[in-house]
Amino acid sequence: MEERKVIFSGIQPSGGLTLGNYLGAIKNWVKLQDEYDSYFCVVDLHAITVRQEPKSLREKTLEVLAIYMASGLDPEKTTLFIQSHVPAHSEAQWLLNCYTYMGELSRMTQFKDKSQRAGESIPVGLFTYPVLMAADILLYNADLVPVGKDQMQHLEFSRDLAERFNNSYSPTFKIPEGYIPKEGAKIMSLQEPLKKMSKSDENKNSFIMILDTPDDIRKKISRAVTDTVGVIAYNDEQPGIKNLINIASAISGDSPETIVERYSGCGYAQLKSDVAELVVAELSPIQEKVRQLLSDKAELERIYKLGAEKANYTASKMLRKMQKKIGLIPR
Repeated sequence: MEERKVIFSGIQPSGGLTLGNYLGAIKNWVKLQDEYDSYFCVVDLHAITVRQEPKSLREKTLEVLAIYMASGLDPEKTTLFIQSHVPAHSEAQWLLNCYTYMGELSRMTQFKDKSQRAGESIPVGLFTYPVLMAADILLYNADLVPVGKDQMQHLEFSRDLAERFNNSYSPTFKIPEGYIPKEGAKIMSLQEPLKKMSKSDENKNSFIMILDTPDDIRKKISRAVTDTVGVIAYNDEQPGIKNLINIASAISGDSPETIVERYSGCGYAQLKSDVAELVVAELSPIQEKVRQLLSDKAELERIYKLGAEKANYTASKMLRKMQKKIGLIPR
């Protein structure tokens, strides 16, 4: 029997998850879990590159895990775990730090953007963040990494680092490929549709949280920025309408062309109203399941402990291999 390919991804638990996280990532992971040997984690170590309130971080970490499961990720089929519960991630990052060049990290777009705002007081963790991301991926010998377009640069860096290590010693890591799904790859801000939907946006009408109430969802979509063209079409000249169509397409599975045809002769209000109802219908059962899961902390603990055990087994094997090749004495 052919060995299944490995897929790895994770989302930060800082501030809750948006509709963009769900449609752009989690909904696709659910489809992939039957096809691949999957590792999906809550990347809490990445979250602390920005100062977090401890109680909130703990709550959000469990909330993200509950959202994974409520969305359809099955702990029997996939390894669901919390990143900090697998010490190999931090250890492998240190080893890979020693094969990373200052120049390549300082060229990372995200670091350049953030350092312009923070100046000298930017945490070192934000600078070395891509090395931890590389460790996350390489520890599991991932073949595929579902990433948004904004993370492609970090994945390229992971590939370079894997090749550098392999060339320094002998083949150790697989060279991971990016996986960008066709549908819902990038859900944009409802207020600035040329920008990606982000929970860090100051305007709360810009994004929909997975746990937003039905009324909030309807309000936010009714306030979504459109244009003065007045015709429902799918093109870059009408980014607001294009974004609403992308949301409808990612939920319903209908192509953008089919949706445009359906709304021939209709106004924007009708499209907004229907998209809002689609989103509410999609998220309501997930919200209900999240509430159930969060009310049973013992079951959540059982899941993340089981996941950490499975992840630890795989990651520790790779870490030992790295240590041995470098010349460290295995413990």
